[in-house]
Amino acid sequence: MLVTLKEILGMVEYKKQAVPAFNTPNLESIMAVISASEENNFPVIISHAEIHEGVVPIEIIAPVMIAMAKKSTVPVCVHLDHGETVEYCKKAIDLGFTSVMYDGSQLSYEENVKNTQIVREYADKFNVSVEAELGRLKNREGGAEGSGDNGEYTDPEMVEKFIEATQVDALAICFGTAHGIYATKPVLNLDIINETAKKTSVPLVMHGGSGLSDDEYKEIIARGVGKINYYTYMAYCGFEAVVEYVQKEKSGFFHDMANVAQLAMKNNANERIKLFKGGNL
Repeated sequence: MLVTLKEILGMVEYKKQAVPAFNTPNLESIMAVISASEENNFPVIISHAEIHEGVVPIEIIAPVMIAMAKKSTVPVCVHLDHGETVEYCKKAIDLGFTSVMYDGSQLSYEENVKNTQIVREYADKFNVSVEAELGRLKNREGGAEGSGDNGEYTDPEMVEKFIEATQVDALAICFGTAHGIYATKPVLNLDIINETAKKTSVPLVMHGGSGLSDDEYKEIIARGVGKINYYTYMAYCGFEAVVEYVQKEKSGFFHDMANVAQLAMKNNANERIKLFKGGNL
């Protein structure tokens, strides 16, 4: 069942659950995530990040994502993750995405607001949800730890003003997590979640969700994060499974490797969904 981000965020129990958002840049990852979601009977967000345009163009993957979301037995939001330009966000909306994240975090506050407003106005014509980011996460989406970008924490005092100006449906905040594989343990400032939650009823989003402990995830959800983005470690599980497979099998077919990767990603997604659903692993 295809739904919007606003709809899916209203389906979970705030401060006890969070909707997982997985980047799915190929067929195997889409199938892995939706299958895991259906097994847990829990809603899920499948995302295409603009940085993955080199992996698969959005025009190619969008119809696949939308078709599989419609076919799913659980609510599925098809979301654009980290759309870096207004034009790319509009393209995703035109292709049928039910949610877009405009990422103006590299711009000035004024430019971020202005561009988010433009995306919001366009999205409203198609009943599409909008997410934005206030603050700036360490490392760019898809980047490696240690890139030299230390990020910028969200200032809770700016939240009300930003949301009033942009009317977004979800707000990504920055409190110490980072994109990519963690070379060192991140230092989290969880008080930012509490302070931000006091300023708005708009659902909060955590990017850079890989590499944290189960207890940290539970604490982050309990403090008010309703959407958690997760990709890197799931994708790496698929890679590790294929490496192990080819070391054992000296000949075979590519589709065998794809199936091995899909199962490994499904198992990893299954663990995250159970955790975000509020269950015990």
